[in-house]
Amino acid sequence: MSKAHRPTLPNVFASVDVSSSSKLWRRMLGFIGPGFMVAVGYMDPGNWATDLAAGSRYGYTLLFVIMASNLMAILLQSLSLKLGIASERDLAQACRERYSRPVSFALWIFAEIAIAACDLAEVIGSAIALQLLFHIPLILGVIITSVDVLVILLLEHRGFRYLEAVVMVLISTIAVLFGIETILSRPEWLPILHHLFVPSREIFHDREMLYIAISILGATVMPHNLYLHSSIVQTRAYPRTVEGKRDAIKFANIDSAVALSMALFINAAILIVAAAVFHRNGHFEVAEIDDAYRLLTPLLGFTGASMMFALALLASGQNSTITGTLAGQIVMEGFLDIHLPSWLRRLITRLVAIIPAIIVTAIYGSSGTAKLLILSQVILSMQLSFAVFPLVQFTSDKHRMGTFVNSTWTRVAGWAVAILIAALNLWLLVESIFA
Repeated sequence: MSKAHRPTLPNVFASVDVSSSSKLWRRMLGFIGPGFMVAVGYMDPGNWATDLAAGSRYGYTLLFVIMASNLMAILLQSLSLKLGIASERDLAQACRERYSRPVSFALWIFAEIAIAACDLAEVIGSAIALQLLFHIPLILGVIITSVDVLVILLLEHRGFRYLEAVVMVLISTIAVLFGIETILSRPEWLPILHHLFVPSREIFHDREMLYIAISILGATVMPHNLYLHSSIVQTRAYPRTVEGKRDAIKFANIDSAVALSMALFINAAILIVAAAVFHRNGHFEVAEIDDAYRLLTPLLGFTGASMMFALALLASGQNSTITGTLAGQIVMEGFLDIHLPSWLRRLITRLVAIIPAIIVTAIYGSSGTAKLLILSQVILSMQLSFAVFPLVQFTSDKHRMGTFVNSTWTRVAGWAVAILIAALNLWLLVESIFA
């Protein structure tokens, strides 16, 4: 393979065998995994605060926003995996090849800032979970989260499937824990179904509700997921032919849709629990994670409720740092065509997140970390469009995509989602600055 076509993860490229059986389900099993690694970003600690605030303040009203965000995510991740499979380039490589050096360099800087900001939220989320569960000081918890770098190196060295398996186990843990909490909270199922599929006019009349709705939308699609997905789908050893790629895209889309549906369930479950437990009992201002932890057990009347909540948070935080660190390697190698040793790339990514978290935690304590979480989401919102617009552009380019170029309706839907996300995130940024 020539240098120009070298994948960003050469040690795992085409390393996962897929079945050539005539049975659909056997072929499908080989493609299960990348979608779940991407879905991690849709249920990370950065989303918890918005879901908690939405449920405690407005009950089930904003469930539709979670549903709409998930549908947008399915579309964008579908474009991302299609770019990787059809063009055999990840999004970062495609940007390097298509744009001038200054533009490509600027996009790399934006992507690195976004990954660091996202990673910062995950590190803090994990530290908060460790503090809630084991009373470990926040600053020590932040340092402990750096151990995941060693875990990634160990698992990936054994095979990419091992890394995917750990991620899927952690996602399943979160889903089971919140499934139990949802049942224990005894929610009202008919209002849930109504608000899940029918938008409320209140969203556009209540300024605070609109702000939270946009926060949910803005925090849902993580920029690093678009780079990550376009790379890790290439870990499958499918035939690099038109038919082989067509099958790969089909199965990868199923994997992605199933995984993102699980992310929808978890995000909706967080909001439902907040609505059924806090909103119903008159606690309308529960937005902090530690407040939710403190109130869950007494309000539910179940001793293990708070512990399950914190365990789910820990699983979410560790899961997100794993995929965020992996995305960091893809972005650096894709944009700069520099192939550093994986341990060095991941150490750099981790230090970029841990150092500011340690400084702020040491100076301001838990109140500082809360502000840092908010800042990280604003930073993500600022640069999201720098990943979404190139993605839609590349997948609509027949020269690059060949027979897999976006259809007319996909092109229209893609540009509409890109423009909507840009507009909403711009509004959120302005509101955050001048609030």
